[in-house]
Amino acid sequence: MTSVQGTAVDIPTEDGTADGYLAHPGDGSPRPGVLLYMDAFGLRPHLRSMADRLAAAGYTVLVPNLFYRHGGAPVFELPEFIDPRARPEIFEQIGPVMQSLTPELAMRDADAYLRWLADSPLVAEGPVALTGYCMGARLSLLTAGTFPERVAAAAGFHGGRLATDTPDSPHLVAERVTAELYFGHADEDPSLPPEQIERLEDALAKAGVRHRCEVYPGAHHGFTQADTAAYHQDGDERHWAALLDLLKRTF
Repeated sequence: MTSVQGTAVDIPTEDGTADGYLAHPGDGSPRPGVLLYMDAFGLRPHLRSMADRLAAAGYTVLVPNLFYRHGGAPVFELPEFIDPRARPEIFEQIGPVMQSLTPELAMRDADAYLRWLADSPLVAEGPVALTGYCMGARLSLLTAGTFPERVAAAAGFHGGRLATDTPDSPHLVAERVTAELYFGHADEDPSLPPEQIERLEDALAKAGVRHRCEVYPGAHHGFTQADTAAYHQDGDERHWAALLDLLKRTF
C-alpha cells in the first residue's frame, strides 16, 4: 500500500483564499492530478479519507472548501453521523450557502483550483481529472465544459439538477467537453428524475462525448458518503471501481 501524505493548503482565488486539503503519495514525486468536488456538507474527515484513498492509488488529490467565502472548513457544525431527517435544521443552514455559489462564481474558482494544481510540483504535467459528489457532480460537468483543455476525465456521483430546463443547466456545456465522462446516478433521486437522466444522456450522445451514465439500483442521493444516513455500501464500492477504472484509462 502506497504511503500517503495529507496537508492543509491555501488556494488563492479572485475573491480571496480557499482553504483545502491535499493528499498525495508519500514519495513526493509528481502524480496525475485529481480535483475532488465536495458535497454540500463540505470539507470534513470523510472527504479527507476519500482523498487519501485516491492518493494511495497513485494520484495527487486536491479537495477545496467550495464555501470558503463563508469561512474556513468546517463551515457548518456537523454531527459525526449526518442524518438530515433527525436534524432538518442542517439543510436550513446549508441551503442558502449552496445557492450563493452560482455557476459563474464556481467556474471562477475552478480556474484557480486548476491553476493551483498545474503549478504544484506534486502534480504531473498535463490535464487533470475531476470527481464530484452531489452538488460537486454538477460542478464536475460544468468544469469539464468550461476548461476542456485542462480536464482529461470527469466523474460525478449522485448529482442533482444535472439537466434542468434552465438556461444555466450543466448539460448545456456538453458540446464543449473533450474529456471522458462517467456518471453514477442514485436510483429514485428526486433531484435527478428520469427525464433529466434522459436529457443528459441525449446531450452527451449528440455532442459525441465519450461517456457512460449508470443508475445504481437501491442507492439514494448521497450514497457514497459513509458518514451520512444516505450511505449505500454496494453503491459506494461500485463508485470506487468505476472511478479508479476511469482514472486508469485516462492516465
